[in-house]
Amino acid sequence: MYQIDTRAADFPEAESYVRGFFLYVDPDHEAMVALYRVTVARTLAALRAGWTFPTIDQLMPRNVEHLRDMFYQEQQGGPREIVDAETKIASFPDVYFRLREELDRPTSSADDVARVVGTDVALTAKLLKLVNSPLYGFAERIDSVPHAVSLLGVKEVSNLALGISTINFFKDIPPELMDMRTFWKHSISVGIFSKLLASRVRGAGVERLFTAGLLHDVGRLILFKKLPYASTQALLHARSNMLPVVDAEGEVFGYDHTEVGQTLLAAWNFPPEMTALVRHHHSPMEAPSPLDAAVVQVADNMANAAEIPAGGKFVLPGVSPGAWELLKLSPETIEPLMELYDLHIEEVLETFL
Repeated sequence: MYQIDTRAADFPEAESYVRGFFLYVDPDHEAMVALYRVTVARTLAALRAGWTFPTIDQLMPRNVEHLRDMFYQEQQGGPREIVDAETKIASFPDVYFRLREELDRPTSSADDVARVVGTDVALTAKLLKLVNSPLYGFAERIDSVPHAVSLLGVKEVSNLALGISTINFFKDIPPELMDMRTFWKHSISVGIFSKLLASRVRGAGVERLFTAGLLHDVGRLILFKKLPYASTQALLHARSNMLPVVDAEGEVFGYDHTEVGQTLLAAWNFPPEMTALVRHHHSPMEAPSPLDAAVVQVADNMANAAEIPAGGKFVLPGVSPGAWELLKLSPETIEPLMELYDLHIEEVLETFL
C-alpha cells in the first residue's frame, strides 16, 4: 500500500510538484482524486529513495535547431500527406503482411497463423517472452507459438504480433528529439494498464487492448520522422505551458497524433477496431466502441501518472466525461492496479526493448 504522511517535511513540495501534472483533470473526479493521492505517495517514496525533482532544463530537448524542417502549417499538408510520404519510402516487416493475408483468408486456421508468426525468430522470441511474463500469469510455461494460440486465441496472438512488428519499424528517430526507450516505456505502460483494466471491466475487448495501448501514440512517431522541428516545438509548447501534448499538437499542427495514427494504421490495413481505438483514445465517447476506448484513455492517464516520480515531462490529458463511468470500477481499484503495474513494467519493458 502507498502511504502518505501529510505531516512530513517533504509532503508540501511533493504535492505541489504532482499538482502541476493534474491541471487538466477534473479535481473532483473520484478516479482522478484516487490517482492523485497514489501519485503523491509514489513521489514521496521516490524522493526518500534518492530521486530529485528534475529541473526545467533537464525536461527540455536540446540541440534540435539543425532539425528545422521549414514547417509551415498551410503548406505541409495533413495526416494523409504525411503518412503517404512515409509509407512510400519505408518498408514494413514482411511478416506483418503475411500475417494480415492469413487473417483475411476465410479458410485460415490457428495453425496457419502460428506458422506465419513462427517464421520470424525475433518476433517469436518476444511474443513467447511476453506471454510467459507475470502479466499473463499462466501456471504452465508456453514454449511455442501454437501453444500460445491455443491458450490466448488467434485474435490476441495476432494483435500482439502486429504490435511487436510495429515497434521494429521505428528505428531512426533522432535521439536529440526523443529518447525512444522513454517513448516505448510510456506506450508499453499504457498497454499494461489497458490489459489490467480490461481484465476487470465486463465487456471490454481484452484480446486487443494491450496492443491498442502499445500503439496508441504511434502517430507521434510519424510526426517526429517527418516534421522533427515542429514536433519539438509542440513538446516545448506543452511543457512550457503545462498543456497536454495532444492539445499542444492541435495548436501547432492543426491536427494531432491520433489522426496521424489512424491514417497510418489504416494504410497498413490494421483491423478497423484497432485503428478506431488509436484514433479515439482522447475522445472515447466518439469511438465505435466507447468502452474499449475509455479503457485506453484511463490507462493513458495512469501511465502518465506512473511516470511522474521518475521524471515524467507532461501533464495528464484527463478523462472525458462519462468515460470512467463506463468502466463501472471503484476508485479503490486505482491503487492495486498501480501496484500490479510496478510488478510488471520492468520485465515487460525488457521483453520489448
